[in-house]
Amino acid sequence: MNSELRDILFLDIETVGQTNDFSALEERLKKQWARKASFLKREEGVTDEALFNERAGIYAEFGKVVVIGLGFFHQEGDQLQFRTKALADHNEHKLLEQFKALLSKMSPDLRLCAHNGKEFDFPYLSRRMLINGISLPTVLNLSGKKPWEVNHLDTMDMWKFGDWKNYTSLDLLAAIFGIESSKTDMDGSMVNSAYYNDDGLDKIATYCLQDVVVTAKIYAKLKSIDLGEINVVGG
Repeated sequence: MNSELRDILFLDIETVGQTNDFSALEERLKKQWARKASFLKREEGVTDEALFNERAGIYAEFGKVVVIGLGFFHQEGDQLQFRTKALADHNEHKLLEQFKALLSKMSPDLRLCAHNGKEFDFPYLSRRMLINGISLPTVLNLSGKKPWEVNHLDTMDMWKFGDWKNYTSLDLLAAIFGIESSKTDMDGSMVNSAYYNDDGLDKIATYCLQDVVVTAKIYAKLKSIDLGEINVVGG
């Protein structure tokens, strides 16, 4: 197996608002959301309550993690495999503890890779862990680390090549590299509704794993690694 693929845990998270009903939010957080919402762009007539349902899941202070999709490359004889696993739970504390326990069993040289991970997935996971009273695992604890000591990879960051002006979506990179899109039955804007209105945790987990597979394939493209036919195992 190519050394560039070793000791990398590819991940993607799916998040939703802490509650589906703004009125169920505790009073202090309601006030804080109103303050935050005053700075957010919105269409005319959209209330703070409607904006909460639409966008609260993006912010770690008002959202929660419901799925963590994981994947890593593994050499099985002559066959390169990509093994996947979805951690999904309504109980966020239990979910994050499970994730931390999994990390503790992995190589000390472990690197995490996600698309836009440096701005979203990694800090979101870290913030939600601390909110849940969970100490940070080494790979997420950046305190006192120099930039070159942080084992975080980000396919969007890699694609920028130092150009900080543009956001490039996972779906766009998949399109230009000829990789099958994960945005078929679902996209990120549908997750909150699927979770609260359709009891769709399993569907969200499936979608999340598809994003993980796409991220891994894009990483390989950005490293000029020919994966050939890989066998995706798990789910």
